[in-house]
Amino acid sequence: VQLQASGGGLVQAGGSLGLSCAASGNIFRNNVMAWYRQAPGERRELVASMTSGGSTNSADSAKGRFIIFRDNNKNTVYLQMNSLKPEDTAVYYCNVKQDSTNYWGQGTLVTVSS
Repeated sequence: VQLQASGGGLVQAGGSLGLSCAASGNIFRNNVMAWYRQAPGERRELVASMTSGGSTNSADSAKGRFIIFRDNNKNTVYLQMNSLKPEDTAVYYCNVKQDSTNYWGQGTLVTVSS
């Protein structure tokens, strides 16, 4: 399984940014696609996840601001980030979990300036 993320960049506080991650290879019908992030000196943390059936889970910091959605036909997961804050600055990683195995993308940097 390979994951290719795109969409990171520099944005001002209060702005919006969208991330996308396309999965290829042996993708199972049932899986969980997710976004994690890791800020400098911090542990990697879950931002939001979505199952093949559409159930979602998100961190408290993301609720009301970030939206995760996916296109199962394209094996692609998206993260729409609104009302961005400087503390959202981090490397964002997409993740696919299937059959108890985690697959990670290469990470994309999101920088929110104050």
